[in-house]
Amino acid sequence: MNVHVRPEIGREAELLRSRRLCKIAASPLSYVRGSTARFYEWLADFPPGTLPEGPPIWICGDCHLGNIGALADSEGRVRMQIRDLDQTVIANPAYDLVRLTLSLVTAGLTAPLSGIAVARMIEAIALGYVAGLATPDRESEDDGESAIVETTRRQALGRRWRHLSEERLRGKSARLPRGKRFLDLSADERAAFEALLGTPGFRDRVLGLGPDGGGELSLIDAAYWIKGCSSLGKMRLAGLVRVAGAKDRSKVALIDVKEAVPYLAPAAEGALLPDDLAQRVVEGARALSPALGERMIAGRIGETPVIVRELLPQDLKIVAEQFSKDEGVRVARSLAAVVGRAHGRQLSPEDLRRWRACVEADGWHERAPHWLWSSVTDLMGLHQSGYLAHCRDVARDKSLAAYL
Repeated sequence: MNVHVRPEIGREAELLRSRRLCKIAASPLSYVRGSTARFYEWLADFPPGTLPEGPPIWICGDCHLGNIGALADSEGRVRMQIRDLDQTVIANPAYDLVRLTLSLVTAGLTAPLSGIAVARMIEAIALGYVAGLATPDRESEDDGESAIVETTRRQALGRRWRHLSEERLRGKSARLPRGKRFLDLSADERAAFEALLGTPGFRDRVLGLGPDGGGELSLIDAAYWIKGCSSLGKMRLAGLVRVAGAKDRSKVALIDVKEAVPYLAPAAEGALLPDDLAQRVVEGARALSPALGERMIAGRIGETPVIVRELLPQDLKIVAEQFSKDEGVRVARSLAAVVGRAHGRQLSPEDLRRWRACVEADGWHERAPHWLWSSVTDLMGLHQSGYLAHCRDVARDKSLAAYL
């Protein structure tokens, strides 16, 4: 297979591998999500100077359409921010802008939109990104009045525990339903999960409990969670935690425990990164997506570094795989502005000025810079070829027939 899948042993390793390979083959956009390693391999083969060298800041590292959405902060306010920071690293911000553009162009062509509409989407991405850079602390997040983004925000504001339970747990609150999504843990894994409840930061950061915000915590149930695309096959656990005497929150919390993995983007020279993989993700999240980062902690399951957070009902990804040409432009501008704000919050006025000049260089005038156009169009050819080769391999692999 031409998609990087780490060899695994242990629980249902072949099942997880098979599901991941088939999930990535489901659509060109799924292949974008699942081929992060290939993305950076392709970029590494580009001639030097293809991308401008932006100031070294925390970047998402896997900045695609599915990784931006609604997030609730510790005060219950909903923000549109980057929602998955597994690949975060201090690096060139151009990587995020190119990867976001690649995913949106792929979504646009899959919609399917005309090449003219997709060209306008690329221009909207550049404009939205610059607007976000210029207003990193703006509270109003009206970025082109995208109906899809606004609908996601409204849905998030109206969601409660019952919606999360119906979506993830088949309406249950006392047990994680075993089957395709959840598998049993070993006794040692459950004990390690239970120990996380006493980790510093679990009560106040993960659960948002103040001094008088709740009593004893108890683990109702825990399971291995088959979830994700590029992360499928890594350790992913879910747990139901009861909060005795909870005030101003649900009495049951759904906890997501996710294996921290090495980053794939080239780190900036001299970047000071935590040695602990999970702590790197937490620090990157706090810089890029405060609504999420302030609710996360780093922990361990055995020897495995993990990121721990509560899944809140208001946490929703943007589903924008089908849209009209006008909505495609609005979505592109809105999501690019989210990324621009995430980057802009970290930049000094001087660094912001220099980086904005790079983004607006060579042929700007309300159009995307040439380096963005050329890198994305080159990547599109590599991506389509890689996707078809992956689908050919999946179709030929008889062991995958049951999952197609």
